[in-house]
Amino acid sequence: MDLPALRTPAGVAALTAATDLAGGDPLAAAAALRSAGIPPELAAAALTQAALRRQATGKFGTDAAGMFFTRAGLEQATRAVVAGRRARRLVAAGVRTLADLGCGIGADAIAAAREGIAVVGVEIDATTAAVAAANAEAAGVADRFRVVRGDATTFDTGGFDAVFCDPARRSTGGRRVFDPSAYSPSWDFVAALADRTARLAVKVAPGFDHALAPAGAETELVSVDREVVEATLWCGALAAVPRRATVLRAGVAAELTGSGTVLAPVGPVGDYLYDPDGAVVRAGLVAEFATTVEGRLGDQRIAYVWADAPTPTTFGRCFAVTDVLPFSLKRLRAQLRTRGVGTVEILKRGSALDPAQFRRDLRLSGRASTSLLLTRVAGAQVAVLAQPVAR
Repeated sequence: MDLPALRTPAGVAALTAATDLAGGDPLAAAAALRSAGIPPELAAAALTQAALRRQATGKFGTDAAGMFFTRAGLEQATRAVVAGRRARRLVAAGVRTLADLGCGIGADAIAAAREGIAVVGVEIDATTAAVAAANAEAAGVADRFRVVRGDATTFDTGGFDAVFCDPARRSTGGRRVFDPSAYSPSWDFVAALADRTARLAVKVAPGFDHALAPAGAETELVSVDREVVEATLWCGALAAVPRRATVLRAGVAAELTGSGTVLAPVGPVGDYLYDPDGAVVRAGLVAEFATTVEGRLGDQRIAYVWADAPTPTTFGRCFAVTDVLPFSLKRLRAQLRTRGVGTVEILKRGSALDPAQFRRDLRLSGRASTSLLLTRVAGAQVAVLAQPVAR
C-alpha cells in the first residue's frame, strides 16, 4: 500500500475514479483507470483502497469513504457502534487519557478521541501506523489521537488513566491465530498488564477461553444484529460484574449480567422455545436469561429455553411451538409435505447435522414456511416445528 501516493492530488483523483468503479469488474476498472492516464501502480493501489472502503461501510458507515485501510487492519478493526459504546464506558469510569497498545488502523482510538479522551496509539507496523494517523486526520481528531510507531511491550503506560489493548490475532500471512500465546503482543504480556495497570480493557475474540481472563476481570460479550462480534475483558477498576452480554439491535443496546456459573433449571418442553442470543450463550448467562422469560432447559447441555408463555425480550428469538417430534428424517419429511411446507429455516443446538444438506434431504416443494429446530430433550434427539413470534 502506497499511502503517501494516495494522499497526493493525483492519488485523491485516482481514488475518486476508483470509487466510482468499485463493485464492478476489477479488470475493466483497472483498464478504465489506465486509459484515463493513471499509472498502473497508483491505479492498483486506488482500486484496492476503494474495494476496502466499500467493505468497511458495514463497520464504519459513511466514515469509511474518507478512511484508509489495510486488509488485515479492516478485518480486526472494531465496528464503530461497538467502539463508541466502549469509549463511553471509559469516559463514565473517569478515563481522560488512554494508551492504546497496538492501535491498528485506529478504530478504537478514534472512538475514544471523539468522546474527549486524549489517546496515544502505539503501533509497531510502519504502514499501519501511518494509516492510523491518516484516519485520525480524516476523523478530525488528530489533536486528541497521536500515533507512535513502536513496540507496545516496551511503551511506558505510566501517567495514563487507562490502557486499552487489542492484540493482533493474525499471522504475517493473514491467517487467524487461535492460540493466545501467538497473539501480538503475546497473552503473557497482556495478562501481566492487569497486575500493573489500574484500569485495563482488552479486546479479544468471541471464542476466548474464560479461564484465561485475569483474576477479577469482567468478560463482556457483544453481538450486533444477532452476530457475536467480540469480547472485552474489563480489568481492575473497570470491572463491574463477572459476566455481561451486550446485545445491539439497530444501534440500541440491552445488557444482561450475571456470574456465568449459575445452572438453569431443567424441565419439560413448553409451548414456546427461545433461542438465546449468541452473546448470552458465550457469556454463560443462559440461566440468567431463562429467569427473565420464566423458562427452563429441556437438556442441561443445550442452550434452548422452553417456556409456557411468550415474554418480550431482546436477548433471544421466541418461537411458538407447533410440534415436538422424535427425530426421523422420513417422518419429518412426511409431516412437512402434508403441511405444504416448501421453505424451512433450520436452526440447531446439540445436533451434528449439516443444515444445508439436511434441507436438501427434506426435498420440500410446498408454499408454506416454518422454522425447524434440531436439538435434544432429556438426551433424545428431537425435531421442533415452530413459528417465530414477532416481538
